[in-house]
Amino acid sequence: MYTVSLLGSDAEPAASRLAAAVDGRVGIVRADPSRTDGSRTLARSTTEYVVDDEWHASGDGLSAGDAVDRLAPDHDYAFVLGVPDARFPALVVGDEDASDPLVSAASVDDLDTDAAIEAIHGTESYETLESLVAAVKRSDAAAYSGAIATFTGRVRAKENADDDRTHYLEFEKYEGVAETKMDTIETELEERDGVLDVRLHHRTGRVLGGEDIVFVVVLAGHRGEAFDAVRDGINRLKDEVPLFKKEVTDAEEFWVHDRE
Repeated sequence: MYTVSLLGSDAEPAASRLAAAVDGRVGIVRADPSRTDGSRTLARSTTEYVVDDEWHASGDGLSAGDAVDRLAPDHDYAFVLGVPDARFPALVVGDEDASDPLVSAASVDDLDTDAAIEAIHGTESYETLESLVAAVKRSDAAAYSGAIATFTGRVRAKENADDDRTHYLEFEKYEGVAETKMDTIETELEERDGVLDVRLHHRTGRVLGGEDIVFVVVLAGHRGEAFDAVRDGINRLKDEVPLFKKEVTDAEEFWVHDRE
């Protein structure tokens, strides 16, 4: 799912224009700064199915990130409005300061819709464990499957009780090379007998303590084939895919490869 944060005084009409122009199911998340649960701003999300007739369904009580997670399994796009600190690529339309936006326009009338959509398509897909499981269930080979096995890697806040707390990890990837290598691993695992579909995904950017980093999802004929492919998939991803990790703790920050 392509996910962007729309900022600026014309974010709302820009979201409507983009939703009408893209091909697929669109979820729009609007934050209400006046409503919190004591620690986070609550969001109201609207699903817009942009194919023929448009329909709407809404709900609230989630953070913006939680709402995006809910949309990921069955939406093609998510536009997040009114959340300046959302950790998604930003598109600015109107009066708003943002660091390194994908696209910026003075107003919705000045927005080049085609260029904005092209920029959105150049971003990394937003995936969750649920969205990857949903994807393999839609596989043409799903009728032959008796098992789905998964692995989720998370940011560990502490190794031991006396350790400094890890606030976040920050990941950078070798552009182009990392994606190609993960595609190769998926293809080679899918060549095994009984393995029907494999999805690998590793998040980049800042990932906070307790959040998910990496997923491996395998659709297979039987559990043994699924478990073996999941184990080998995460091991190969860790060993072969060029990703660089910075760790930020209470006491320091450092690139992990500099200490290995």
